[in-house]
Amino acid sequence: MRFFFPDSQDQVDPGFDFLTEERDPYRVRQRDDLYAHEVLDPPPFHGLLVSKAIVDGRSDGSAGKYSTPQRHRLYREGAERFFRLDHASGPLKIMGDCGAFSYVNDVYPPYTVDEVIDFYDGCGFDYGIAVDHVIFQYEPQTNRDDERATEWVRRQDITLTLANDFWKRCNDRRVTFEPLGVAQGWSPQSYADSVSTLQRIGYRRIAMGGMVPLKTREILACLRAVDDVRDNGTQLHLLGISRCDDIPTFASHGVTSFDSTSPFRQAFKDDRDNYYTANSTYVALRVPQVEGNVKLRKRISSGEIDQKRALTLERSALRLLREYDAGTASLEDTLQALQDYSDVWDGKTDRGDAYRRTLHDRPWRDCQCEICRALGIQIIVFRGTERNKRRGFHNLYVFRQRLRAQLGEDQT
Repeated sequence: MRFFFPDSQDQVDPGFDFLTEERDPYRVRQRDDLYAHEVLDPPPFHGLLVSKAIVDGRSDGSAGKYSTPQRHRLYREGAERFFRLDHASGPLKIMGDCGAFSYVNDVYPPYTVDEVIDFYDGCGFDYGIAVDHVIFQYEPQTNRDDERATEWVRRQDITLTLANDFWKRCNDRRVTFEPLGVAQGWSPQSYADSVSTLQRIGYRRIAMGGMVPLKTREILACLRAVDDVRDNGTQLHLLGISRCDDIPTFASHGVTSFDSTSPFRQAFKDDRDNYYTANSTYVALRVPQVEGNVKLRKRISSGEIDQKRALTLERSALRLLREYDAGTASLEDTLQALQDYSDVWDGKTDRGDAYRRTLHDRPWRDCQCEICRALGIQIIVFRGTERNKRRGFHNLYVFRQRLRAQLGEDQT
């Protein structure tokens, strides 16, 4: 089972000073900042998933997340050198896709087959996913002839037609990457029909798309239907699905790889499950920056919050957290400092019990990852990109450990 982490230019600055919160003035982000596979050894995933929509944007002018110099350098140097995969302790693979979520509301995908092949081959990817058009509805009892399925059928037909063109052009152009077709559907039977068609075209790796909103039981229903038509040599990839506890079951239905940003994004997008451990999760301790938090700045500008008081409480909370980690401050005093500052910047959400559990258990002290060992309590402070992304990297590390445990792999 292989886990691919979707790239979105998520890096951390190794020279960031957590006490002064300053950076080296000579820092160059792309040169000096580190990817998760450079910070953690071994890497917390088997490969990267790189989207054309993220790198190139769209022909309608919508920008991706890469600057023009970054795009040019990726094409010029190739993915292996650009992402510095040679720094990892094990070989990492690169999978490319189109980023169908970015054009889900379009009538037709914005990329041609040859444009996508140019992207995959030009960047030196190992795998390339055909152009697809995502279907988000799930109606297991609806067949192709039902009027409600008209748009779903249209999108499925577009995806399969493009998959056929993609396969032919890959063969004609003798590409260096392995092509994957995409199965889109709205029911177990429609997914099975897609897989059957893709196998007839020639695909032996097939990505299952549009399943992110589905419940696990619905995904399994689709995989069981696919079992009836899937050839023994056909391998499945789950797009955007993690669900670590279910991975062994997915594997029994021919799934050999998946991709997800969930472990990383939960570090700073989730209300509660911000910090992973082997058997649990913890809420991160929120200490937003007075100067860096947009909502807080607006409330200060409007006169709703006194800036001087906010700064004093912010600094007090950070100081008490450091002292608590060093054993010179009590849990109660630290908790009170967090609450006093929270009353100013939030005043609505009571996280007292969750904070108490986090502070009492000190989960960062039991973690063996390089990040927790280096940062201590700073890893669990919800504040700014440098702490939040490092916590995301930690979550990837724990997720990989959980995955290995689920699959019965050697942890040494």
